[in-house]
Amino acid sequence: MSSADYLGPSLDEIRAARTVVSQIAEVTPIQTSRALREVLGSPVYLKCENLQRTGSYKVRGAYNRLARLSEGERARGVVAASAGNHAQGVALAARELGIRATIFMPVGVALPKLQATRGYGADVKLVGAIFDETNAAAIDYAESTGGVFIPPFDHVDVIAGQATLGLEIWEQVPDLDTVVLPVGGGGLAAGVAAAIKQLAAEAGRSVQVIGVQAQHAAGFLPSLEAGKVMTASIGRTIADGIAVARPGELTFPVVEEHLDGIVTVSDDEIARALVVLLERAKLVVEPAGAVGVAAILHGSIRATGRTLVLLSGGNIDPLLMERVVSRGLTASKRYLKVIIPLPDRPGQLATISDVIAKANANVVEVRYSRHNLDLKISEVEIELHMETRGAEHADFVLAQLRDAGYRPRVVG
Repeated sequence: MSSADYLGPSLDEIRAARTVVSQIAEVTPIQTSRALREVLGSPVYLKCENLQRTGSYKVRGAYNRLARLSEGERARGVVAASAGNHAQGVALAARELGIRATIFMPVGVALPKLQATRGYGADVKLVGAIFDETNAAAIDYAESTGGVFIPPFDHVDVIAGQATLGLEIWEQVPDLDTVVLPVGGGGLAAGVAAAIKQLAAEAGRSVQVIGVQAQHAAGFLPSLEAGKVMTASIGRTIADGIAVARPGELTFPVVEEHLDGIVTVSDDEIARALVVLLERAKLVVEPAGAVGVAAILHGSIRATGRTLVLLSGGNIDPLLMERVVSRGLTASKRYLKVIIPLPDRPGQLATISDVIAKANANVVEVRYSRHNLDLKISEVEIELHMETRGAEHADFVLAQLRDAGYRPRVVG
């Protein structure tokens, strides 16, 4: 069977995979979201795969693949390349099955991901400044040592393992109308979409499945437009878990067949979604896992009926979280930065502080500068960082400053 003929695992294959995967993966919970229901006007459910073992869905596909290795293949050990979630999934699966695992990770990998992968017992090799170099080194190592290379998404066993999520979703939320999924290389999207579409057809119903990618790393879109697998040019994004330039040869036809569309979201929209999940759902989610929520908040998805959003992972570096939360607060105007030119004379800070205090905003940082050439020689520039209660309050604070005769300029 060629890759073009492969349209995903059958329901029998997915059910068989669940028997295997259930030995390691937990049935993750479903939460309802009032915040997202207010946006869509219909019920919204969150599938919390961020609470899965290793912190993501990846362990499902990894374990299903490793469990199907022959005794001879197991004796040779397994090799994988990953900057995070796939590494941890393979490492845990290998430990549980008594298989030696060698994981290649980029030199600059986040420390929590490195420690977690080693903690599951894998031999970690740090190679390459970018993932392509890391992946190439892993493939070379597997070929030279005879180890079995475990791809992150482009293998029938991996796809079937991820498809077990589709069965869980179907059983946990009856009468679904829409499923929203992150899309990277396509293993998750192919598996879940194949499961949902077949289950819906079996029940005589129609369910739409929508994929979401990061705006600057939408590797699937050029391939879908061309009707064949293409390598896309992708940029930097905080959603590095789905920043894949080339879809899988196996996953592409499945996604093309079963997904009803793919939308994109910006990094600012993802950051805002992470803040909403923290505040309203009390959930820690990594950027790649939050893209579905970002798409709903931004209005890119206008689904009707019962909608489920898959939160695919929760492995986020605390340092990145700090930056992302700050960015998310800024994007939602909860954190407002303005630059204001002022006369260079005593008392100006006290006066402007009084205006801000009466508008009930909280100043958390102040910076002065005389070095902007656009200023008059008798002026200084003040940069104020303020906490506000949201977009409406931020606009009110700006209006109060303008009414007081100031010229605030909002900066990102």
